[in-house]
Amino acid sequence: MTELELLGPRAHGEPLGQAQLKAVAEDFQVDEVLDIPLAGEGEHLWLWVEKRELNTEEAARRIARAAGVPIKVLSYAGLKDRQALTRQWFSLHLPGKADPDLSAAEGANLRILKSVRHKRKLQRGAHSANGFTLRLTRLEADRAGLESRLKRLAVAGVPNYFGLQRFGHGGGNVVDARAFAERRELPVQRNLRSRLLSSARSYLFNRVLAERIAAGTWDRAQVGDLLAFTDSRSFFAAGEMECSDPRLEALDLHPTGPLWGAGSSPATGAPQALEDSVADAEMALCRWLAEAGLAHERRILRLPIGGLTWHYPEPDVLQLEFVLPAGCFATAVVRELVDLLPAGQTENPCAF
Repeated sequence: MTELELLGPRAHGEPLGQAQLKAVAEDFQVDEVLDIPLAGEGEHLWLWVEKRELNTEEAARRIARAAGVPIKVLSYAGLKDRQALTRQWFSLHLPGKADPDLSAAEGANLRILKSVRHKRKLQRGAHSANGFTLRLTRLEADRAGLESRLKRLAVAGVPNYFGLQRFGHGGGNVVDARAFAERRELPVQRNLRSRLLSSARSYLFNRVLAERIAAGTWDRAQVGDLLAFTDSRSFFAAGEMECSDPRLEALDLHPTGPLWGAGSSPATGAPQALEDSVADAEMALCRWLAEAGLAHERRILRLPIGGLTWHYPEPDVLQLEFVLPAGCFATAVVRELVDLLPAGQTENPCAF
């Protein structure tokens, strides 16, 4: 499957050039933003961990082994990219136990920066946001155009697409999900089942968002829409009064798209018609998600970019710093700026 099939059109115009991302891990840095005051005492040991080119599950296994505890007593808020330099929280449930020696978990690609006791475990999705520092290297683009585009993104946001990494190489996760959906079966392996269900939901959301971009309605409310605040999972119906709410223009309030599950879309009017058309085209996937026991949820269509700043540390390097809500993809920001060179590519394949 192509990028356009998995994502959809850009919202702010054609890419302004090309660049490389993740030439080294330090080019993609992520810091969890966790708004939880830690008590300093309790049964749970919270760890602030820096890892380089290491995925979250492997980091968790290393910490659990070093602590001498089963992996089930360790938790984390979210998964972070492997090919990156990331800092995130983990917690260990250690009732009646002293802090363990975790030095065996540390190494060149994992450091424990801080440890704090707390009365509760770290829950999945507990972090409110992620802070990003990205370095786009080997940049070939019109700088004046980039400056104008970046200023626009800072005030208008970007489409809240699920990134390509959600779908596996060449969209293989979606292909596999369709095969299971046609047979009305679920994978036996829990991890595979979770991955394919998540990919299918993400793909369908992206299809709705792509249609809204094509229609010019991705960043504005329509009567019948379901609206949500940036950091809220709840939503409410939009009538004519709600469509003129000033919080829409301030990027605090947004139209949403469906994360498919049991039941029909609670949207009405034109938004419901659009969502139904996507569901009709992917009937097997929608039925599969509902039969898997997933509930219908919503995700904001527009992604506000917090604290966006940029500078050029070198003539061919653009460094971006910004904050996104948890569960959103930094590559959605980059995609509205430039095309990314394939990994390992060392020469420009075409004149620019």
